[in-house]
Amino acid sequence: MAEVILEKWQQAVSTVNIGATRADGGSRSHVVKVGGESTLPFLFSEGSLPNRPVIAFELCDIVPADWPQELASAYGAGFGDPLSWAQKCVKEYQAKILCLRLQGAHPDFGNKSAEEEAGLISALLKKVDVPLIILGCGDDAKDNLVLPAVCQAAKGERCLIGEAVQDNYKTLVASVLADGHNIIAQSPIDINIAKQLNILISDMGLALEKIVINPTIGALGYGLEYAYSIMERSRLAALAGDKTMACPFIAYVGQEAWRAKEARAEAGQGIIWEMLTATALIQAGADILVMRHPLAVEKANNYIEELMRTNGV
Repeated sequence: MAEVILEKWQQAVSTVNIGATRADGGSRSHVVKVGGESTLPFLFSEGSLPNRPVIAFELCDIVPADWPQELASAYGAGFGDPLSWAQKCVKEYQAKILCLRLQGAHPDFGNKSAEEEAGLISALLKKVDVPLIILGCGDDAKDNLVLPAVCQAAKGERCLIGEAVQDNYKTLVASVLADGHNIIAQSPIDINIAKQLNILISDMGLALEKIVINPTIGALGYGLEYAYSIMERSRLAALAGDKTMACPFIAYVGQEAWRAKEARAEAGQGIIWEMLTATALIQAGADILVMRHPLAVEKANNYIEELMRTNGV
C-alpha cells in the first residue's frame, strides 16, 4: 500500500473574535470565532480546523436598489426596515451573525448622515444580540465621516468594520483602534496588495489578529475560478509562514451571485447560483460568507455540517 504523504505547515491562520459578551464588556449573546486553521480547507489529516466557516445574513439600512423580488419576498413585510429585518434573520432563520450594509449613506442612495447611521447602529444593538459586521456605503469620502461615528456607537461590541482599502485606510484604522473593533481589508484579487495593506494597517498599531481579508471574489461563471486560485495561493503563503497573510477571509457571496444574469433568469435560479458559489468558496478557504437568500444559507450550512461530520468533527 502506497504511503500517504502529509504536509507539515509552519503556521496557522489567526483567530479573529467578533462580538463581545458582557464578560468582555459588550452586550452580545455569544462570540463568533473565525480562522485558526492550521491546514488547507478540510484536510483534517494534516491539521486542525478549530472554527467552522460561518454565514452572515446580509441586510441594508434602506430598501436595496439591486435586490430582485425573489430576495425581497423571502423577508416579507420587514424587508427594507433594518430592525425588523434583523430580528427576522435572528429569530426565524437563526442567524448567528449579521452583516449590515449602510447603503443609505451613499450620496446617490439617500445621503444619510453620520448621526443617522450611528443612531441606527445603537438601535440595532438593542434589538438583536448577535455579533455584527458593519459595512460602509462604498463612497470613500462619506465612509470617512460615517464609519468613525458608527464605530463610536458600537464601542466595546467588537464588531467587524469595513472596508479599508489601500488608498483609504487611515481614518477607519484609527476608529477601529479607538473603539475596540476588527477591520476588513479589501484587495482587488491581488496577493501583493493584500499583503501590503495588512502591513500598512498593522504599522498603525492594529494587530494582525484583528484583520479579516476581503480578497474580492467573483460568482459562479463570473471569475470564481480566479478568485479561488488567489485565495488558495494566499492561504498557502500564510501556512508556509507569512504572518501578514495569515488572516481569515470574508466573501460577499450574495452580492456577487445575485449580480449574475443567470441568477435572475427564472425563479429559483438565483438561490442555486448563490448556493453553488458559496460551496466553492468554502472549499477555497472562506471563513465568513455573507449571503442573502435564507434557502441558500440553509443549503450552505448543511454543506458545512456535512464536511465537518464526514471528518469526525
